[in-house]
Parts: sequence; structure tokens; C-alpha cells
Amino acid sequence: MQNKPKYHLFKNTKYALDGLITAIKTESSFKLELFCAIFIIAGIIYIDTSLTNKLILLITGILVLIVELLNSAVENVVDLCTKEIHPLAKNAKDIGSTAVMFTIGLHTVCWVLILLF
Repeated sequence: MQNKPKYHLFKNTKYALDGLITAIKTESSFKLELFCAIFIIAGIIYIDTSLTNKLILLITGILVLIVELLNSAVENVVDLCTKEIHPLAKNAKDIGSTAVMFTIGLHTVCWVLILLF
């Protein structure tokens, strides 16, 4: 059995938007990061720095949201596969969280370096 529908631009866009809406409704970490993104974007617009630096901050900020969405997807798949506490399930969730942490750290380091130099 293949659970892969035929590609269709509008249907695939709807699937992506459904995923975004689900993440906003159900993922508290994503909601918090999306809320913070409002202030981050305002800060990017406000600071006096080059366009390149602003793009670095914008890209790393969006990267945080992307990695959080991927982490949420991993967590959902793990929860679908097992409700038991299993070392591999824990590892998968912890590794996804580490990816989010590293991305937030990267974004923070970019802010610090751009503001200091």
C-alpha cells in the first residue's frame, strides 16, 4: 500500500497549510517561537546594520521555526508508533529537541555577533 497521493500544487499547498494550522493549534513550543518571531522581525527591521546581517538574522530565525516543525513531526510519529516509554522513542524525541536547541543557539550567536561587531 502506498500512502502517497499524486502531486497537485493546490492540494499540496493545502496540506502544508493544514500542517501549519495544526502546529499552531497543538504545539505550544511552536506557538511560543512564532510569537517571539514577531519581536525578532521587529528587531531586525529596527537595528542599524547591513542588509546581509539582517538576512542572516531572518534566515536563522526562520530556521528555528522550521526545525521546531520537524521536531514536532518526529514527536508525533514516535507517539503514533508507541505509547510506551521506550529508550529509542526517548532518544528520537531528545535528539529532535537538541536540534531545536542548537538552532536557537545559532540564532542567538548571530544576534550577539551582529550587535557587538
